Amino acid sequence: MEIWHIPVVFFAGILAGFINTLAGGGSLLTLPILIFLGLPTAVANGTNRIAIVAQCAFATAGFKRKGVSNFKLSILFAIPGILGAVIGAWIAVDISDILFKRVLAGIMLLVLGLILWNPSKRWSAADADPAGLGRGRLIATMIAFFFIGIYGGFIQVGVGFIIIAALTSITGFNLVVTNSHKVFVAGIYTTFALIVFAFNGKVCWEIGLCLAAGMGLG
Repeated sequence: MEIWHIPVVFFAGILAGFINTLAGGGSLLTLPILIFLGLPTAVANGTNRIAIVAQCAFATAGFKRKGVSNFKLSILFAIPGILGAVIGAWIAVDISDILFKRVLAGIMLLVLGLILWNPSKRWSAADADPAGLGRGRLIATMIAFFFIGIYGGFIQVGVGFIIIAALTSITGFNLVVTNSHKVFVAGIYTTFALIVFAFNGKVCWEIGLCLAAGMGLG
């Protein structure tokens, strides 16, 4: 890591943290910047997870303080997400740089389209009882989180919008409850994805911690 990388990464983290607070999709900014700074794609992908875990941890604590958390249900959602994320992360560490860049470009276009579509506004009226989720919807949500975990473990970009779309359409939870589950589950499965990347030597901790500090400030 060169010395000038530090302010670039830090300010990118501030902007990404601000974006995530307002809407989501901060990885659309941070992941390409990490690649631009010269990190191999797998290392950039793994390094980006440090900031995501940190931000999810702070967000989860914030929802807990406001009394809107349901950790028992979040853990049920997180279990299949962890399994999927481990699979996705193992795929990501073995993929070639060229193929990953092509996949990233395609996903960025799709996520930008999803942002314009704005699922959070389309389902903002959902108001199902978070304590009364039936068995059928619970199973459907857990299955959805397995596949979300695969995607999140592989690349993570725009996964917040996917989780919002899945949770609000399947469970009918309002956006506050949806976001409380989103940050908990994403933080848990991303931690396991980070372990896979770290085990394979695909994490630059110095840059990752600098990015996490910027996102926390943002």
